[in-house]
Amino acid sequence: MKLLVGLGNPGGQYETTRHNVGWMALDRLAAEHRLAFKTDRRFRADVAEMPLPESGERVILAKPLTYMNLSGESVGALARFYKVPPEDVLAVYDEMALPLGQIRVRPGGSAAGHNGVKSLIAHLGTQDFPRVRIGVGAPGGSAIGHVLGAFRKEEWPAVHDAVTLALAAALAVFRDGVEAAMNRYNGKAPKPD
Repeated sequence: MKLLVGLGNPGGQYETTRHNVGWMALDRLAAEHRLAFKTDRRFRADVAEMPLPESGERVILAKPLTYMNLSGESVGALARFYKVPPEDVLAVYDEMALPLGQIRVRPGGSAAGHNGVKSLIAHLGTQDFPRVRIGVGAPGGSAIGHVLGAFRKEEWPAVHDAVTLALAAALAVFRDGVEAAMNRYNGKAPKPD
């Protein structure tokens, strides 16, 4: 069993913000596989389940409803309940240190100032879990204003392509391992049409 987590904030006011790009990725994956998220109050998350392409192994998709800074409360509860070890918990989230549209796969590491990831580390008890970070660009001013700000109209094509690339990378982590996914996807930006 694997756990694929998209980080974000609940509520319509956050739907199109940079901080919610992890949720956007999981929503896209669910739509592509005709899955419906259901709210599971035990875990304070919207969850869905799918078989992993090729292997058929179960993957739990989760969008924590605890707000970004408390994401680990939800993810930790899910991982304990389903007995998913940290190395099989993959988090997809926004990254200001990457240019808009670029993605980066990592096997683990520090939170690097990301409060959602800091919460995951605290509740999983380790920083050794894989991640797919989606670049949302550096802020021109306030970091909080940047991540809680909506993408501009002209940014959406890059966001759409980055989400596609991030999903491919996430499935590659589960199928081929973190190192293979890193070699294939790190530093790549979506190709323009």
